[in-house]
Amino acid sequence: MRASIAVLLFVSATACKKPDTTPADSVTIVASSSTSSTTEAPINSTETAVAPEVNPPGDIPDSQAFVSYTNSAGGYKLDVPEGWARTENGSSVSFVNKFDGVKVDVAAASAAPTAASVRANEAKTIQSQGGAVTINTVTDVSLRGGKAVVIKYASNSDVNPVTNKRIRLENETYLFYKNGKEAMLTVWAPQGADNVDQWQRMAKSFRWP
Repeated sequence: MRASIAVLLFVSATACKKPDTTPADSVTIVASSSTSSTTEAPINSTETAVAPEVNPPGDIPDSQAFVSYTNSAGGYKLDVPEGWARTENGSSVSFVNKFDGVKVDVAAASAAPTAASVRANEAKTIQSQGGAVTINTVTDVSLRGGKAVVIKYASNSDVNPVTNKRIRLENETYLFYKNGKEAMLTVWAPQGADNVDQWQRMAKSFRWP
C-alpha cells in the first residue's frame, strides 16, 4: 500500500499527540544544519490531498500489548503490536490493523543515511510513489538501535475497497544502516490519531543482530 512506503522506522506529528513522558527513552534529535524542517508540496500532482478525518479512528490504545518479532532474512528485530495481521516476504514484513500499520523493508546500501542524503533520495522516492505526499521533516536522530534518519510526512491512503474512499494518513519512516544494509521502518495511521508513544516504542525497539 502507498501509505506503507518506506525504508524504515516511518508524518507530521500533530499538536494533539501525547508527549513522551519517559525522558530516558526519548528520541534524541542530533543538532545539525541538515536537520531543519523541509515542508514540500506533493510531487504527485495527479492526486489531491484528501481532508483529514474529524475525530479520526486509529488511536492505538495504551493497553495495547506488544510482542518481539525477529526477521531472520533481514537480520533485525523489533517490538510490534500483538494481534495485528502479519504479511511477510523475505526481509520485508508488515503488520496492519484497520487504518494503522507498521512495515519494515531492507535493501542494500553503500553508506549510512544522513538527513541530507535522505532528503535528496528516499524522501523524493516516497513523494513520487505515494498519494499526494507532503514531506514535513527529515531529521537525524539517535535511538537505542543506533543513529537513524526519520522522515515525517502526510499522504493519502489507498482506496478502501468497501467504501471506495481514501483517508489522509500521517507517516513516519525511520532509516537504519548496518554493514551494507538499510532498513526502512514505517508506521502510519489516520492523520490526527494519537499514537506517538506506541510509534516511539517500535522505533526505539529496532535492533540489528
